[in-house]
Amino acid sequence: MTVTTSKTKQPTLRVIPLGGLHEIGKNTCVFEYGDDLMLVDAGLAFPSDGMHGVNVVLPDTSFLRENQKRIRGMIVTHGHEDHIGGIAHHLKHFNIPVIYGPRLALSMLTGKMDEAGVADRTTLQTVGPRDVVKLGQHFSVEFIRNTHSMADSFSLAISTPVGTIIFTGDFKFDHTPVDGEHFDLARLAHHGDKGVLCLFSDSTNAEVPGFCPPERSVFSNLDRHIAEAEGRVIVTTFASSIHRVSMILELALKNGRKVGLLGRSMLNVIAKARELGYMRAPDELFVPIKQINNVSDRETLLLMTGSQGEPLAALSRISRGEHPQVRVKTSDTIIFSASPIPGNTISVVNTIDRLMMLGAKVVYGKGEGIHVSGHGFQEDQKLMLALTRPKFFVPVHGEHRMLVRHARTGHAMGVPENNTLIIDNGDVVELTADSITKSDPVKAGIELLDQSRNGIVDARVLKERQQLAEDGIVTILAAISTDGAMVAPPRVNLRGVVTTADARKMSLWTEREIKWVLENRWKQLTRNTGGKAPDVDWMGVQREVEVGLSRRMRRELQVEPLILCLVQPAPGGTPVYKGRADAEPDDRPAPRGRGGRHGGGHGGGRHGGGRDRNREATPARVITTARSAAVEAKSAPAKEPVAAASKAPAPAKVPAPAASAPAVDQENMPAGRTRRRRSAAA
Repeated sequence: MTVTTSKTKQPTLRVIPLGGLHEIGKNTCVFEYGDDLMLVDAGLAFPSDGMHGVNVVLPDTSFLRENQKRIRGMIVTHGHEDHIGGIAHHLKHFNIPVIYGPRLALSMLTGKMDEAGVADRTTLQTVGPRDVVKLGQHFSVEFIRNTHSMADSFSLAISTPVGTIIFTGDFKFDHTPVDGEHFDLARLAHHGDKGVLCLFSDSTNAEVPGFCPPERSVFSNLDRHIAEAEGRVIVTTFASSIHRVSMILELALKNGRKVGLLGRSMLNVIAKARELGYMRAPDELFVPIKQINNVSDRETLLLMTGSQGEPLAALSRISRGEHPQVRVKTSDTIIFSASPIPGNTISVVNTIDRLMMLGAKVVYGKGEGIHVSGHGFQEDQKLMLALTRPKFFVPVHGEHRMLVRHARTGHAMGVPENNTLIIDNGDVVELTADSITKSDPVKAGIELLDQSRNGIVDARVLKERQQLAEDGIVTILAAISTDGAMVAPPRVNLRGVVTTADARKMSLWTEREIKWVLENRWKQLTRNTGGKAPDVDWMGVQREVEVGLSRRMRRELQVEPLILCLVQPAPGGTPVYKGRADAEPDDRPAPRGRGGRHGGGHGGGRHGGGRDRNREATPARVITTARSAAVEAKSAPAKEPVAAASKAPAPAKVPAPAASAPAVDQENMPAGRTRRRRSAAA
């Protein structure tokens, strides 16, 4: 499928997804016409295994920050985290004048905004089925009731100057909904009769044939497992699956079991749903978790989070024996009424394994009939296409293979191939009454939030965390005088590094790197200001040593640990430590081309670039003033590291070179590995 880039002078509707394409989660879409910008949803995704210390993943909102004065408001389709989870964070960086959405979703959003301290950054307006709201001069949005795994969910009919856009949100066609709220097929057909310019439709289950089973279909299987259980029943599911949770509470009441709730999100969602009337259960059905042990096992049902194997969720903690109130018993029946989200499979099966090893009976998997999806299958998607009869079609919300399969379904339903686009996050879909094209993309990507949900984990931090996880860290303490001489043996410490190199070899390598930097880069890293001591770019010295040792370890040992060098400046005239590097042959390969930030970076490592050890120095660059305390030493190796940054060093005495070899901490230096790793990016 080939779509050419087109630029036109007449006003066009621009639709810009910032998340939700080629992935599951962080659904965020922007509609733009003239000076008006309208957002549809702003969700989050969960981190992959390699995102160490990351709590949630959000889309890059640079485009919205740059154009925040044109934002007229936001539309929320429903309350799942992958559609509203990013809103509170975004409000810290730009205002959204008004947010329209269903009661349940906005009730949940209120708590998130209060917790983040941004409740005053927007106005929340609840809507009902067939309500119409106007945003800016060009957008009018009608809310069409749909059916999904969460209550109070909507599809959208967006009226624009170029035509009507149907934005399905997450949906399936459930003809026996648990709450009695049916999909408004008549309204979809009405817009189809009037003419739909373009359909943006959920693609999550585009590879699955048939219709998605109704939510009520799991009721009988859950009932059977709960009724047959001899001891406690423990059920885990998505807290936001209001219909599923409602059925579980109904079954607990039917089977004479008291319910204990575990997990913050489970408690919050049930409280909101009961308050708003989306869930009905008598107060006496519930027992505080601290008192649940007073109820007999045969009369107990525990409903909790953890269906995705989240490390801090209630069921995961129970499986590790870390929960303060609940311990697994061999008589327990544990029901996973959910399927793993892509990327969570390993953590889910590990949780199941731990529970089984503790002796519990675990019920899980598609064959048990205890879970159905909230996203339509192929026949649901065909029905949506048949009702709306769009002129143009853009599959959204899904991984690439799902988008492609959904596009083929569209072709089978009569949408011409030339009228269909497969897009990615940041792509700009331009629509006129007669054309659909893809124009130059805007900036898109991800923002990673740490456990605090405040700090942004940038690419450099993530790369360093990955290096620490894979190859450990090497720290170096180097004592160097303002004369450009090594005045004490360097101290080398290894943590988490698996290598065959012995302490002597590591010491020699480190001495050689320091000596080479002092002989070949010192002039570029210093500046004579007319004072007694020159200004030294100590940070530059540190980086040169780090890059050199990183290159050496990658070449000789096939490992790429994080290298951290700290320099202790010493006053000029301090006795020189000559070391043993001169007495040993240097087995380094032929010099490589120059490069790197300081005119001499090695290839790869943390700072990249190769360096030519025989090339003449380049002219000096602007230097930062040296910052550190002077080195103090007593009779042998230098003391523990002192920050390598301070102002001009105070005089201090450094002893003559010790007879022993430079100190190397040999902890974590077992026999090594030979697996070759790729070079780190510069």
